[in-house]
Amino acid sequence: MKIKRILISQPQPTTEKSPYFEIADKYKVVLDFYQFIRVEGVSAKDFRASRINILDNTAVIFNSRTAIDHFFRICEELRIQVPDTMKYFCTSESIAVYLQKYIVYRKRKIFYGQKSMEDLVDVLVKHKEEKYLVPTSTVHNDEIPLLLSQHNLKFTKSFFYKTLSSELSHLNMSEYDMLVFYSPAGIDSLFTNFPDFVQNEVYIGTFGPNTARAAEKAGLRIDLKVPSPEFPSMTMALDKFLCDACKKPSK
Repeated sequence: MKIKRILISQPQPTTEKSPYFEIADKYKVVLDFYQFIRVEGVSAKDFRASRINILDNTAVIFNSRTAIDHFFRICEELRIQVPDTMKYFCTSESIAVYLQKYIVYRKRKIFYGQKSMEDLVDVLVKHKEEKYLVPTSTVHNDEIPLLLSQHNLKFTKSFFYKTLSSELSHLNMSEYDMLVFYSPAGIDSLFTNFPDFVQNEVYIGTFGPNTARAAEKAGLRIDLKVPSPEFPSMTMALDKFLCDACKKPSK
């Protein structure tokens, strides 16, 4: 099957230099971008009902900018003054740098990994006396809590925001030759919006092991699984996938 139209379950890139646009031009395919999930903050009232005291913790672990936004939103709404002694542990440098939106970066104790939670384990263990707070979504995987538990570190997991399915009924799924997903919540959103969806010859691309597991659990056949040693990004893998597809005879 010739691939003519692909649905990417993310917002459209804001820069014209995005590799996605280069791919669309190179292979003459139409790329449609739609956010399959939406984020809604947990209310201050609901957070207060959880009886978690932010100031009982001495460090915070962030794995996304969204977690940072909602952590400081809750602090502001509850009039909590985060002390300068609070330590921040982030899964990547880009997430750590984002903290500058809320704090004076150079005056705080901030630690970060290369790109994953596992990169941070040694640093976390060196600070085993800390009480870690893990702000997360109501839809999440337990990678961080599991790692903390495995190393006997004290932590509290708390919901600061909700991950919900977007309303996608305006989409005609029969128009697409390929669907690309970036999170398990995106897979859930597909079947929430289209409970009768049948894959048939539609190609499926997934990014990340958790997304792949969710797709397989939902009974989907994965045709493009990213990242891989050869292709660390979805755009690199998609480029090669389309190149190979162009070489195959049409069905």
